[in-house]
Amino acid sequence: MHGAPHIVSDVMTQTVVAVGRDATFKEIVETLARWKVSALPVLAGEGRVIGVVSEADLLPKEGFRDGDPTRYEQLSRLPELTKAGAVTAGELMSTPAVTVHANATLAETARVMTHRHIKRLPVVDDEGRLTGIVSRIDLLKVFLRPDEEIEEEVRREVVRAVFPDPERPIRVTVREGVVTLSGQIGDISLVPVAARLIRAVEGVVDFVNEMTGPAPAEGSPQDTEQPA
Repeated sequence: MHGAPHIVSDVMTQTVVAVGRDATFKEIVETLARWKVSALPVLAGEGRVIGVVSEADLLPKEGFRDGDPTRYEQLSRLPELTKAGAVTAGELMSTPAVTVHANATLAETARVMTHRHIKRLPVVDDEGRLTGIVSRIDLLKVFLRPDEEIEEEVRREVVRAVFPDPERPIRVTVREGVVTLSGQIGDISLVPVAARLIRAVEGVVDFVNEMTGPAPAEGSPQDTEQPA
């Protein structure tokens, strides 16, 4: 349905690679390399997500390989030192896992990824069971939306609502996701309202305003010829 925001279930990958909490360090590395992913959900009984193990969780083992850390380093880098000695997914994983539900909007999910600096999120049901995975590139799929579809939604959901009686017909054009409105309107103060609504339409890259306000009334000061 046009106008309804896309949700995670629209773009997520349902085939997900995961590991159990007893998976060994080497098994984790092999799985990451085989499936070309940077993180794996860690599952417990009945497929519940209990954590996530990522490349960042594995790197400390290599980072501490070249010598014994000093006492100061041990204290200041204790979390990394602990990870360096870990050998299973249960010991290595970051927990609790940051997850998302399938009915979350893409905007909500993007905010979580941005604030938590996460590239991929496990998608879970109400019981915490894994149902899919959503990545940053999945969220960007809305920008593949056809210009014609965006144009139709902007005309129906924004132009007709904000400018029901324009001075002249408003023209809507969309090129590469950039929406342009042109025409004459009775109240130029409504342009910021339209801009905000248009930028909220999924797939819109930017908005360009080429609309003008009402023509000056005949005999108004704007039309009065100024003396030389």
